[in-house]
Amino acid sequence: MNSDFLWLSRIQFLKSKLANFGSLVRFSHTVFALPFALASVALAWPRHPVTARGLFWILVAMVGARTGAMGFNRLADRKFDALNPRTKNWELPQGKVTLAEAVSLTTLASAIFIFAAYELNWICFLLSPLALGIVFFYSLTKRFTWASHLFLGLALAIAPIGAWLAVARPPFEIAELQVPCYLGLAVVFWLAGFDIIYSLQDREFDRKIGLHSIPVRFGVAGALKLSGLFHFGTVLFLAFVGIAAQMGIFYWLGFLAVALVLVWEHRIVKPTDLSRINKAFFNLNAYVSLGYLLFTVADVLLLSNNGIGG
Repeated sequence: MNSDFLWLSRIQFLKSKLANFGSLVRFSHTVFALPFALASVALAWPRHPVTARGLFWILVAMVGARTGAMGFNRLADRKFDALNPRTKNWELPQGKVTLAEAVSLTTLASAIFIFAAYELNWICFLLSPLALGIVFFYSLTKRFTWASHLFLGLALAIAPIGAWLAVARPPFEIAELQVPCYLGLAVVFWLAGFDIIYSLQDREFDRKIGLHSIPVRFGVAGALKLSGLFHFGTVLFLAFVGIAAQMGIFYWLGFLAVALVLVWEHRIVKPTDLSRINKAFFNLNAYVSLGYLLFTVADVLLLSNNGIGG
C-alpha cells in the first residue's frame, strides 16, 4: 500500500513539474510561431518534396528553439518579473521552477534544436547557432531600445525562413528565397504589432524600472498607431508572398480573413479602453496564424491536384 502511494506521489510530482515547465515557457503560445513555419513548408512543397522525416525534425527544431528562447527570456528577466505585479506569481519568482531547473531546461532545449538542425541539412546546422543567438538576444533588447518588439518579431521570423530552408535544401535558386523572406517580414511586423498591444499592460512598470518599449516611448495612443502601421506591413508582405508564390483563390481568401482579423484587433483595443488586451493578444492572433496556415495549405493542395505546382 505504501509502495503504491509512493508511486502515485511521484507521478503527481512529475505531472506538476511538467505543468510548471510548460507554463514557464508558455508552451500554449507555440500556436503563434508553428503555423507560420508549417505554412512556409507548404509554400516550399510545390518545388521541393516534403518527407515525414523532414517534417518531424522541423517540429522538433521549432519546439526546441522556442523552449530555449522562452527559458532564456525567463532567466534574463527573472528579477524584473519578481517586481512586476503582473508577473510576480510566475514560476521562477515563486520558486515553482528553480534557477537550476530553468538553466537545465534552456540548455537541453537549445541542444535539441541544434541536433534537429543537424538532422535536417548542413545549412540549417551551420545557421543554428546564429538562430539561437538572435532569439536569445531579444530578451536583452528592452534594456536599451524601444524597438525591442521588432527584435522579437525577428526572432519569430526565423521559424518560417528556417522551415523553408529545411525543406528546400541547397542548391536552390536564390530567387526562390523571396517567398520565405516576404513571409518572414510579414511575421516580423505581425509579432511586433501585437507585442506592442500586449506590452501596454506593463507601460507604467517599465517606465518606473527603466525598461524600454514603444508604449513607454510614444504613449498609449502613439503605440497603438505604430501597432496598426506594423500590421499594415504584415498585410502588405503577405500579399507579396501570394504574388511571388503565384497563389490561388484559397490563399487570397485567407489573406482577406487575416486582414479583417487584424482590423478587428485594432477596433477592440483603444487608448481609452485596454480591457480586451488579452483577447486581442491570444485569441485573435491565434486565428491569424492558424487561419493563414489552413488557407495556404488548402491552396497548395488545390494547385497540386490541378497539376500546377509539380
